[in-house]
Amino acid sequence: MLGHLPKGQHDHARSTLRAAWKLEADEGMRKLEQYASWLEREWPSAATSLREGLSEMFTVDRLGLLLPLRRCLTTTNIIDSSHAGVRQHTRRVSRWRNGAMAVRWAATTFRETEKNFRRITGCQHLWMLKAHLDEEDALAELQKVG
Repeated sequence: MLGHLPKGQHDHARSTLRAAWKLEADEGMRKLEQYASWLEREWPSAATSLREGLSEMFTVDRLGLLLPLRRCLTTTNIIDSSHAGVRQHTRRVSRWRNGAMAVRWAATTFRETEKNFRRITGCQHLWMLKAHLDEEDALAELQKVG
């Protein structure tokens, strides 16, 4: 969304997002929808971008996880650090023979990067995440059957 706003609006947008993320999921979504309506007047592409990711912004919050785990799972750091490791290992490769070679290198470098991973913050609460996801799966299965 910030990419669709002028630099002068970035601080306001960040503070609005942070304030909404501190609220319960439903209330936060309402506040961000109001903000998107306000953005619509001047920066419609920013409003569209915000609305596209609105439901996903509160997915982890709806699970009711404890703060350390929730904080870790609501960032893209886990993904970004693994991708950075692959970039670091493959940055000097200048000629890929074919797509299969690129896939092999990516898989190998992901495995190498994995050796440097640390435990995620709140890892002792992962059982709660599993329980919530299992419950969601069971509900989805019941809806399919009935």
